[in-house]
Amino acid sequence: MTIDKATVRKLGTLSRIHVSPEDEDYYAPQVAGILKWIEQLQEVNTDNVQPLTSVSDITAVLRPDVVTDGNKAEAILANAPESVEGFFVVSKIVE
Repeated sequence: MTIDKATVRKLGTLSRIHVSPEDEDYYAPQVAGILKWIEQLQEVNTDNVQPLTSVSDITAVLRPDVVTDGNKAEAILANAPESVEGFFVVSKIVE
């Protein structure tokens, strides 16, 4: 794929990056090189490659997935301007 000044200008507009007319000649071969590299990556056979979540072999320590109320109702309600029987008191909005 040939990258010309107009393509570099359009890429700059789409990515919201100001590219001066002097820099269009500079960036055109660089963008073309990136696209050529991407085409080379598409040729790599990855059929038997397992997907990675991380490049290092670290196992995350997971806590049990247990639903709790947090046992912090009093601490949370302490921030409320007004509470009644463990609930926030709010003004009536709809009549």
